[in-house]
Amino acid sequence: MSPPLSSTSLALPTPAEALLDEARALKDAPVEEILAWIEGRFGARAAIASSFGVEDMVLIDLARKHAPGLRVFTLDTGRLPPETYDLIEVVRNRYGVAVESFFPERERVEALESSQGYFSFRKSLEARKECCAIRKVEPLRRALAGREAWVTGLRREQSVTRTAVEVAELDASHGLLKLNPLAAWTQREVWAYIKAHSVPYNALHDKGYPSIGCAPCTRAVKPYEDERAGRWWWESREHSECGLHPVR
Repeated sequence: MSPPLSSTSLALPTPAEALLDEARALKDAPVEEILAWIEGRFGARAAIASSFGVEDMVLIDLARKHAPGLRVFTLDTGRLPPETYDLIEVVRNRYGVAVESFFPERERVEALESSQGYFSFRKSLEARKECCAIRKVEPLRRALAGREAWVTGLRREQSVTRTAVEVAELDASHGLLKLNPLAAWTQREVWAYIKAHSVPYNALHDKGYPSIGCAPCTRAVKPYEDERAGRWWWESREHSECGLHPVR
């Protein structure tokens, strides 16, 4: 008599796991080909997560040409710089895309600010992560609900926390494929595309901000600093992530 099958042996791969190898085969493909594959596999069931930095603008411009079915969403933390909102309006008008906004839960923000003030994130790493969890991580969960894949502008060159970024990854936290088509691009390549195609970009980039997040947590960088040195600059570099993109 054969032994009973264990629950592990009966487990079938999730849709994301089933497509992971196919997606990883595109690791050396041009971004246009990667986006076309995403369009063919997912269409509107996938979305670009945009903070409207320069990489995201490259993705939005390319997606309008090669993956027009992709949706675009942003996490509006309530503390974004005005230049970011200005750019969102430019994107809406130029590309005719409806940018979906996801806000943090009102009650949690009110409780955080009432009990800990408006700058609690500077008190400790734990306090900063709590703020990011409320303003970013929880809204991302809602933003990804019902989707099958999400697309980001992560690049390996951006910081020490992103050197292991792959073009295709399994986002186990949300049960989705996470696709980073620009993973191997350099900053020079990103800006070359922006200039060659007259792509609009955040005005803060011209003021020394290579990476832009919430206004109180972002500053301009010095010439010798890495691209994300202006994010949570009071912390050690290995901690400079908000929880949206787990460090490998």
